[in-house]
Amino acid sequence: RRREREGEREGEREKERERRRQREGEREKEREKEREKERERRRDREGEREKEREGERMREREGERRREREREREGEGEKER
Repeated sequence: RRREREGEREGEREKERERRRQREGEREKEREKEREKERERRRDREGEREKEREGERMREREGERRREREREREGEGEKER
C-alpha cells in the first residue's frame, strides 16, 4: 500500500517537473520572440538612419551643385565687365 502511494507521489512529482519544464520552454520561446522583435526594431532604426544619411548626402550634393552654378554665373558676370 505504502509503496503504491509513494509511486503515485513520485508520478505526481514527475508530472509537476514535466509541467515546469514545459512552462520554462514556453517562457524561453517568448523571450526569444522578444529578442527577435528587438533585433528587427534595431534593423529598422539602422535602415532609417541610413535613409537619413543618404538624404543628407543628396542635399549636400545638391548644395554643391548650386554653389558651383552660382560660381559659374559670377564668373560670367565678371567677364561681361
